[in-house]
Amino acid sequence: MKLLSATEKQTQKIGQKLALGLKDGDILCLYGELGAGKTTMVKGLAKGLGIKKEINSPTFALMNIYKTKTRLKTVSLVHIDTYRLKNDQELIDIGAEDYLGAPDTICVVEWPEKIKNLLKNKKTVKIVMEYEGKKKRIITIT
Repeated sequence: MKLLSATEKQTQKIGQKLALGLKDGDILCLYGELGAGKTTMVKGLAKGLGIKKEINSPTFALMNIYKTKTRLKTVSLVHIDTYRLKNDQELIDIGAEDYLGAPDTICVVEWPEKIKNLLKNKKTVKIVMEYEGKKKRIITIT
């Protein structure tokens, strides 16, 4: 599916709608250049999941965990950013591997190409965010 976004608000709305169809254990892999809107998408996903906390990129922390109460249970949104990652072991050391595909967890990974080995046997949803001109983004979800 291909979608077009011309604003941050539209990107967040796409994230909100996408959140409605997420299931436990889903892993969303966000691909795109710096500034393409990956963290903006995560903000929309979080809002769609009912998370009220401010969402920030975990560029330096590598991973942020947000809890939310759904209709029946508590679910964690795990936001992983591997941009500054030196190797897979750094993620393993902070316990991120335990969340990938785990029940009651939805993971979103920015720069997933850096952790191909950790994602190798996992079912993932690929979201590619590409520039279309200066302000517009083409968002492809497969």
